Amino acid sequence: MIKISKIEYYLPQQVLTNEDLEKLFPEWSSERIKEKVGISQRHISSDSETVLDMAVQSSEKIFENYDRDKIDFILFCTQSPEYFLPTTACILQDRLGLRKNIGAIDFNLGCSGFVYGLAFAKGLIAAGIAKSILLVTSETYTKHIHADDKGNRSIFGDASASAIIEKAEGNDYQFCLGTDGSGAENLIVKKGAFKKDFELNPEHEFSPENIYMNGPEIFNFTIENIPGLVKETLEVNGMTMDDIDHFVFHQANSFMLNYLRKKTKIPAEKFYIDMENTGNTVSATIPIALKNMMDKGMLKEGDKVLMAGFGVGYSWGATIMEI
Repeated sequence: MIKISKIEYYLPQQVLTNEDLEKLFPEWSSERIKEKVGISQRHISSDSETVLDMAVQSSEKIFENYDRDKIDFILFCTQSPEYFLPTTACILQDRLGLRKNIGAIDFNLGCSGFVYGLAFAKGLIAAGIAKSILLVTSETYTKHIHADDKGNRSIFGDASASAIIEKAEGNDYQFCLGTDGSGAENLIVKKGAFKKDFELNPEHEFSPENIYMNGPEIFNFTIENIPGLVKETLEVNGMTMDDIDHFVFHQANSFMLNYLRKKTKIPAEKFYIDMENTGNTVSATIPIALKNMMDKGMLKEGDKVLMAGFGVGYSWGATIMEI
């Protein structure tokens, strides 16, 4: 079994409020945006601020109360890497002044990234490869969004979250992971890597360098797959809904989450929604939510939390953690 020993996160200083969006898009009201997506503001990385810069910030918060020399592996989840090469995790090792006899890798996942990172960490610990893992999720999706794309600008924010993953005694909770690459075109940045012969979606209003998201298809994917994911996760762990104290899902938008909660029949008091002041920060949403729950005293020792991440890829995953 593994445990999350510590979590810290960093939010960029620049803030984009609903009132700011209303000024840019007068046909929208700030109240309407809040009602539709459950977000009042998002933090936006500066032009010169990268996922690496943000990762350093969230990780240094960790090391205020944790010995950095204990770290023996870095797992860095991002879809906005510093470079094509070298690996951003390698540069992070140097920026943080960590030991050189450690492992460090990037992995490219979005909204399911934190859960996948926990799965990777579990494997490394179970294999005896690592004992203390720094799991970082850091994303700057806003750099991919066109200035006139009011839909995506209202949803996404930038953030980095760092967590320490270590071995723990107790139940060995299992993971459920899933992939459906046929949905790749529904959330994509087509230009920027090495594929050259792409075609734009007729509905894509902006440059191929910008994010395209087919909102209805992403919604349908989520509603079709995540209730089954929750059921499967409970079944493989020999548990029922009553055994779970808290459900923390990827914070996509409040409308989707509330619809999903009702369809999955999760009691409202067990279902945590926390995106009003950060927006959808992709792979960082779950650790940010967990940290905020800890700070509010909502999590107590022994609580069982079912976490589920889902989105771009399509990719999804869930597991149970004991506090």
